[in-house]
Amino acid sequence: MNVPMLDLVAQYQTIKNEVLPAMMQVIETQQFIMGASVPQLETEVARLSHAKHGIGCASGTDALLLPLKALNLTPGDEVITTPFTFFATAGTIHNAGGTPVFVDIQPDTFNIDPAAVKRAITPRTRAIMPVHLYGQMADMLELMAIAKSRGIKLIEDAAQAIGARRKIDGEWRVAGELGWVTGYSFFPSKNLGAWGDGGMMVTSDDAGAERLRKLRLHGGARQYHHDEVGTNSRLDTLQAAVLLAKLPHLAQWSAQRREHAAYYTKAFADIPQVKPPYVDPSNEHIFHQYTLRAERRDELQARLKKEGIGHAVYYPIPLHRQPCFAHLGYKDGSLPQAEHASREAISLPIYPELTRAQLDRVIDTIRGFYQ
Repeated sequence: MNVPMLDLVAQYQTIKNEVLPAMMQVIETQQFIMGASVPQLETEVARLSHAKHGIGCASGTDALLLPLKALNLTPGDEVITTPFTFFATAGTIHNAGGTPVFVDIQPDTFNIDPAAVKRAITPRTRAIMPVHLYGQMADMLELMAIAKSRGIKLIEDAAQAIGARRKIDGEWRVAGELGWVTGYSFFPSKNLGAWGDGGMMVTSDDAGAERLRKLRLHGGARQYHHDEVGTNSRLDTLQAAVLLAKLPHLAQWSAQRREHAAYYTKAFADIPQVKPPYVDPSNEHIFHQYTLRAERRDELQARLKKEGIGHAVYYPIPLHRQPCFAHLGYKDGSLPQAEHASREAISLPIYPELTRAQLDRVIDTIRGFYQ
């Protein structure tokens, strides 16, 4: 039995009777750009995020790039972030005119280490960009305190974490609620995925929201009137319609992911060569990925491939060791926790539609490899 890393066809079979009519409604109206589904989705995602404003855009990358553009970064301005994430996090800092400053991660959650962030602050620091990696929120309480005390912006990269929660002072707070601006991705593989590219920014800053709406539409609030130079980053109406049809299922899909994760974790508990993902007691994880630390990771990867078991390595080369950032001067060993994680991390299938037989197939293959 082969087990794919992700099976979007299985998801489609469960929701096609909701998604297809939603798409046909858009087609019937021919309102493909900024049609009615876009502001409706913006309202719903803002509500989910406990934020005042949702601003749809063309991709998760743009959902990070546009807030950075809104900071008016100049050469030498610094944005502190993690090296253990997808490239867009640091690439957008560079493309917005800033310098990414990489700091190490916490070895248990894989998320950015607030103590390392604090040590990295300089007079040129303009923002901190934590990533809620794999679907688990970073330590926002500590990061907010650091940012507030120094008057710098906190931009949440929640591309993998829509719907994730963290308990702070006894109250559940959600991804998208606590930062100045938060960026989401609706890439098809995400927990809430479109049928193409798409992204969204959420914020409770009225002035910031107005600026972001202009930046996504060539810098103007009205057609042919441009207050500044922006770009074309609109969320397609068709994609918004797909996402609106999927959104009511998101909480149940996340719950199913947590159930699968618990099943995996119990099964791997007696394998000393494997370390299941750690869930911070303050967090409710949405398990965009189920990521193990595994001894002999590359050999395990080869066995999984041979057995037809889907898997992925997120991320094999930390960003501070990428050739395009060599000029920043990081060396092998500069950020040891991120480097160590990159040699051990391997992600397993975790999508909601997995059957118990498929889960057992993954488990048996890994147990067989180590035993």
